[in-house]
Amino acid sequence: MSSVEALALRCILPGFIGTEAPDWVRRRAASGLGGLVLFARNVESPEQLTTLTASLHSERPGLLIAIDEEGGDVTRLEARTGSSYPGNLALGEAADPCLTADVASAIGLELNRVGIDLDLAPVADVNSNPLNPVIGVRSFGSDAEAVAGQTAAWVAGLQRTGVAACAKHFPGHGDTAVDSHLALPIAGEDPRLHAIEPFKAAIAAGVRAIMSAHIVAPAIDDLPATISSKVMMGLLRDELGFQGVAMSDALEMRGLSRGRGVAESAVLALIAGCDALCIGGRLAGEDVVEQVLAAIAGAVRTGRLAEKRLAQAAGRVDSLAAWRAGQHEVGVSPDGVGLTAARKAVRFDGPVRVSDTAVVVRFPAALSIAAGDVPWGVAESLSARGVHVEAREAGSVDAAAVPPDTSLVLVVRDLHRQQENVAHIEELLTRRPDAVVVEMGLPAYRPRGAKAYIATYGSARVCAAAAAEVLRP
Repeated sequence: MSSVEALALRCILPGFIGTEAPDWVRRRAASGLGGLVLFARNVESPEQLTTLTASLHSERPGLLIAIDEEGGDVTRLEARTGSSYPGNLALGEAADPCLTADVASAIGLELNRVGIDLDLAPVADVNSNPLNPVIGVRSFGSDAEAVAGQTAAWVAGLQRTGVAACAKHFPGHGDTAVDSHLALPIAGEDPRLHAIEPFKAAIAAGVRAIMSAHIVAPAIDDLPATISSKVMMGLLRDELGFQGVAMSDALEMRGLSRGRGVAESAVLALIAGCDALCIGGRLAGEDVVEQVLAAIAGAVRTGRLAEKRLAQAAGRVDSLAAWRAGQHEVGVSPDGVGLTAARKAVRFDGPVRVSDTAVVVRFPAALSIAAGDVPWGVAESLSARGVHVEAREAGSVDAAAVPPDTSLVLVVRDLHRQQENVAHIEELLTRRPDAVVVEMGLPAYRPRGAKAYIATYGSARVCAAAAAEVLRP
C-alpha cells in the first residue's frame, strides 16, 4: 500500500453486513482503516455487540467505531424493541436542558459499555418545514434558539461519558421537503439566518465531529453542501471556526451520488473539506472501499486533490481517535431518565382515559430510511397497564361494530402528511366521537372531531409508555 493509499484508508468509514466482522473488515482495520459505521443489522444484543467491537479494536485500537444512536425513532441498539429514550422532539417539548443532558449521558454510557467510540448524533437541524420527510421528530423543534440550547446540552451530556458526538446535518436539513436519501433537497432559506445556530452551539460545547448534509443551499453555493468548499471550508471552518472532524453523510445517498457515483463523490467531498467519508448503508462490501481508495489515489496523482489536504483529513480522524483513547467514563444519569423525559414531554387534552377494554387501531405511516423498521404504537404498553387490548391495523375496524363500552384508540404518526388517513380518521370520529387520537409523530394536525387527543412527540417505546399512563393512570 502506498503512503497516499494509507492516508486515504484512514479517511474511510464503511459498513458491513452481519453480527460478526467479515475477514475483509478485520484485514482493512489492521492495515489502517479509519473506522466503521454499524447499523441495526450488526446488532443482536449488548453482549454480542461488545464482543464485536472488542474484536475490531483488537485489530487496531485507534479504529473509530460509529453508530447512529439518536434515541427516539432512530435507534440501532434497540431497533427490535424501540428506544428506552425519547428522541429530540420530545426533549425539545420537555424544554429542560439538564434533562436532555442526562438522557444523552444515559445513551453515552450504554454506547461506552458496548465499545462505541462515535455517536452520529445529535440531529441539530431546525425543523422549519413541517413537511420535511426525513427530519421531523428527529429535530428538537422549529425555533433555532431553543434547538441550539438543546443541541449543546445533548453534546455535553454525551461527551462527558467519553463517547464523541457528531452534530448533523450541516448546514441544516430542516428547511427542505425532500429526503436526501432519495433525491437532492434545496434549502429554502439562507442557513446563516437560522439553521446554523445549533451548530454554533454544538461547536461552543466542544462537539468533536460535524456531519454534512447532501442539500443545496442556493444562498451559499449551487453544489451540495458535502462537496461545497464554500460550505465545508468557508462556512464551517473559516466563519464558525470548527477544528474537529468534518464527516460526510453516507456517500451512496442519491442526493449526492446520483450522476456522480460514490467514488467520485468521495474525492469531491475531500476536496471540499470533509475529513471522514461515511459509506456502507446500502453498499457494504470491500469492493466499494477499493473503488474509493483507487479514486482518491488517482485524484492525488493527477493533482485534483492535494496530498496535503488528504493528510490533513487523515490527521483529524487520528486526532479524534486519540481524544477517544484519552477519555474515561465519567457521566452519570438518573435511573429511568428516558421514561421521565417522555412523561415530561407528553401532552393531552380532553377525556383521554380508556375503559377496561380497548380496540387500538394503528394507522400506517411511511418508513423513514434513517430510522428503518422499528416497532411503534401503544397497544403493548396499554396492555401492560391491565387493559384488555384488541390491536388492529387500519382498514380492519368498523367503528359501529366496536361496543360502546369498549374504548377506541386511534394511533397515528405524522398524520399531517397522510391525507388518506386523515379522511378515514375523521370519518371514524363522526361515528365514535369519544375515540382517543394518539399522535406519535409531529403533532402538526389535530383531526376535526378529536375531542380526546394525546401527543407524544415521538414513537420511542418510552413515549408509548408515557401515553399509556395517560390513557390508563
